[in-house]
Amino acid sequence: MATQGSIGVTSENIFPVIKKFLYSDHEIFLREVVSNAIDATQKIKTLSSVGEFKGELGDLNVRIKIDGDKLIISDRGIGMTAEEIDKYINQIAFSGAEEFLEKYKNDTAAIIGHFGLGFYSLFMVAKKVEIITQSYKEGAVAMKWSCEGTPEYDMEETVKADRGTDIILYIDDENKEFLEKSKITSLLTKYCRFLPVPIVFGKKQEWKDGKYVDTEEDNIINDTQPAWVRKPADLKDEDYKKFYQELYPMSDEPLFWIHLNVDYPFHLTGILYFPRIKSNMDMNRNKIQLYSNQVFVTDSVEGIVPEFLTLLHGVIDSPDIPLNVSRSYLQSDQNVKKISSHITKKVADRLEEIFKSDRPQFEEKWDSLKLFIQYGMLSDEKFYDRAAKFALLKDVDNGYFTLDEYQKLIKENQTDKDGTLVYLYTTNKDEQYSYIHAAKDKGYSILIMDGQLDTHAIGQFEQKLEKVRFVRVDSDTIDNLIKKSDSNAVSLTENQKTALQEVFKSQLPNLEKTDFIVTFEALGDRANPVMLTQSEYMRRMREMSAMQPGMSFYGEMPDSYSLVLNTDHPLVKNILADEEKACNEKLEPVLADIKGWEARQADLREAQNKKKEEEITAEEKEDMSATNKKLDELRAQQNSVLAEYGKGNPVVGQLIDLALLGNGLLKGEPLSRFIKRSVDLIK
Repeated sequence: MATQGSIGVTSENIFPVIKKFLYSDHEIFLREVVSNAIDATQKIKTLSSVGEFKGELGDLNVRIKIDGDKLIISDRGIGMTAEEIDKYINQIAFSGAEEFLEKYKNDTAAIIGHFGLGFYSLFMVAKKVEIITQSYKEGAVAMKWSCEGTPEYDMEETVKADRGTDIILYIDDENKEFLEKSKITSLLTKYCRFLPVPIVFGKKQEWKDGKYVDTEEDNIINDTQPAWVRKPADLKDEDYKKFYQELYPMSDEPLFWIHLNVDYPFHLTGILYFPRIKSNMDMNRNKIQLYSNQVFVTDSVEGIVPEFLTLLHGVIDSPDIPLNVSRSYLQSDQNVKKISSHITKKVADRLEEIFKSDRPQFEEKWDSLKLFIQYGMLSDEKFYDRAAKFALLKDVDNGYFTLDEYQKLIKENQTDKDGTLVYLYTTNKDEQYSYIHAAKDKGYSILIMDGQLDTHAIGQFEQKLEKVRFVRVDSDTIDNLIKKSDSNAVSLTENQKTALQEVFKSQLPNLEKTDFIVTFEALGDRANPVMLTQSEYMRRMREMSAMQPGMSFYGEMPDSYSLVLNTDHPLVKNILADEEKACNEKLEPVLADIKGWEARQADLREAQNKKKEEEITAEEKEDMSATNKKLDELRAQQNSVLAEYGKGNPVVGQLIDLALLGNGLLKGEPLSRFIKRSVDLIK
């Protein structure tokens, strides 16, 4: 007996809503209908195992077929009676729909999940849907249900050879792509490749007579027993590696993995792999696939698991994660939060276990692990507390130390006069070789901090570790890096300092976004005559600005270098003596005039300081202005004489170029001139 009716919804028409709001995600219809078929198949297996179904199970494969303008999904599961069709298909709890749809109109998954619309997602691609079903129950009559995308449906008795359900989709004109074999294959691979019941789509093919032809063998597209659902005891290393290659073809072999298997307080299985992380984190993110009972949910897990875990690869499967659910729901769901916290703990446990049981292996893989562990320590406080036990520091001699080990190693020799422990580091062993060598001559240890996150890690260590300071080995002279006592005084007059500054400034290069200042240190006659150092603070700010847009101000500031003249070195002393000899005749009258005008300036300043601003006359202000102008002119004359001398002194240029060369700043034509000058000096 045929019946007609209207689907029980409180909205006037569910189907335009589905078409309008769910269109952007319309491919998920196949996941929904196949998942329903799997559920029905699993249920008949369960009923058989407990004795409630006495018949033969027979072929339990889910079959998918393209037939003209139809896509057909068939199972031999429990099927449905007329009453069950009415209960599960014809009634939809859709109260409050309009308000909800408006609120979540851009979130397809939220709409499907909230209203249980999995079956009705079929109408995103079909102009008509038919259900032909036969319940497993004894005496049940086969039923046919059909609907053309309106609230009205037809249901009538029919004849079906066996239990189970056929879903027949009449694909509409806008979605003909879903009648293409390649499209269905790609969707089944994406959503259904690990479902627990075999899914058959067509026949396997072989190459024959110059083309591919179908064989008699069913083409099963899924692996019903993927590695993560098997017991770890039943798996070998080769099995884990093979599964990784299935997930990520052409990828490098993983470092190691964690097999998750939790029954309480939530259900969770999965395998997480530590990949060989490259320097570009974004290329390696979102490689964790999220499943619910082996049904693919998403591979965009940011916000679901801690951010640093998105660098891991692999699979997480939990029935406690709903199949159809919005990202915002996942982020707020308590089960998801517990799962996230548990995974973080398991990752830390696994790393600590490897560190303790096979430290040589851990050290060997540290360069690949470092970025991941640093990312975790920077972004997750609890992970930092755990990782501080096994996070390593690497020195220039390829030694590896935990934080505690390294602190004990350098404490005696690298504590400054204020009791601060100084960690010296390099970002490039070759470019900063001379500075490293000078530090090692003092018996100091130097770390390698050349990673993408090292600048941020350094800042974190300085906050976490008591009385600790990190300093790049080229950021100051060796005696200033770790001050053990007050510096030796520089025994130069102000005129001598000015002379040396102007002489060396005359040959400093004019580099884009780069500033140089000339400073003085008494470093002893065995230290280098000239060194180039860079402010630790400003350099670190610039490096951090490259990764943090909010700090872009620092990125726009020029690089600032100090050209440090060692006033104890014979070469610097010789340059000063030669300058005084060469420039004395020209400078003597200028310096005398400067001295006289400086006295005049001091007298005027003293007189004006005794008066209030409004009491100073225009004549007095004009006198001061004229005096300042005259002094500027005289000093410009002095600087001009010194610069003229400096430009003609090849030793000055040679010393500057040596300092630039040691910092990788001498390139192109200046480097060529340096080589020629070096040859000329040797002659």
